[in-house]
Amino acid sequence: MAKRNSKVVLHVSIFKEGKHFIAYAPSLDLSASGSSVKQAQKRFEEVADIFFEETSRKGTLEKVLKSLGWKKAEKEWLPPFECLEEKEFNVPALV
Repeated sequence: MAKRNSKVVLHVSIFKEGKHFIAYAPSLDLSASGSSVKQAQKRFEEVADIFFEETSRKGTLEKVLKSLGWKKAEKEWLPPFECLEEKEFNVPALV
């Protein structure tokens, strides 16, 4: 019986570093960069697709996910942490 594809939701942070934008998913320790937010997003999607395709092809996906702290719950994989809710903090004025 062929295995079905699964879906996972990743938290991807995008930030500017110098002249480039970085898209980073801590749950996979995977990143990509681009000269714009859109380009960084697109490149991250490509890198993530390659990551899942190659680790699946090599038969190492489960081992890699476990090493990154993922847990298998019934028929799905859960990342090592979930997105935190937004919190507001008081920050002293910088003078």
